[in-house]
Amino acid sequence: MSKKIVVIGPESTGKSTLAEQLAAHYKTEWVKEYAREYLLKNGTDYSFENLLDIAKGQIAGEEAAITHRPLTIDHGQPLFIDTDLYVMKVWCEFVFEKCHHWILNRIVERKYDLYLLCNVDLPWVKDELREYPDLENRLKLYHHYRDIMINQNIPWIDISGNYEERLQTAIAAVDKII
Repeated sequence: MSKKIVVIGPESTGKSTLAEQLAAHYKTEWVKEYAREYLLKNGTDYSFENLLDIAKGQIAGEEAAITHRPLTIDHGQPLFIDTDLYVMKVWCEFVFEKCHHWILNRIVERKYDLYLLCNVDLPWVKDELREYPDLENRLKLYHHYRDIMINQNIPWIDISGNYEERLQTAIAAVDKII
C-alpha cells in the first residue's frame, strides 16, 4: 500500500506547488485542495456549515484518488495530499472559534504516514481566495499547525526556504519513509 503524505500549513505557503512538484518527482499523483474548487464555484462568503461541506469534499477527493489510481501509476508510489482535515479544523477554529464534530472524528479515524508543514517564510501572494496577508495572522496560523503537529503521533517535518529548498527537504523526508 502506498504511503500517504499530507502537505499542510497556512495559506500562501506553497502547499499546492509542493504537492504538485512531489507528485512529478515521484511520478505519481496528488490530491488537490478541494476548498479552492468549492470557493471558486460558490464564492468566498462562506459559513460554518460550508466548511463542513468543504471537509467532506476534501475526503471524497482523497478517497477517489486512493480507490481509482491510474494504471500508469505504480501503486507503491506515495500519494500526496494538499491539505487534510487538520486544515479544516484550524480554519473552523480560527474563523468561527469552534469545529464540527464530524471533522474531529475523521481526524481520529484517518491514517497518514507523513506531514509536511509549510512555514510562512515565502512571500504572501494575493489571489481572490486568500484572507490573511498580514504576517501576524500568518504566524498565528503557522503556530497553530505546529502545535497540532507536535501533539499528534505521525512523523512531520517543517518545510521552509525557497521553493527549491522546500522541495529538496520534502524529498529527503519522503525518501526516509518509502
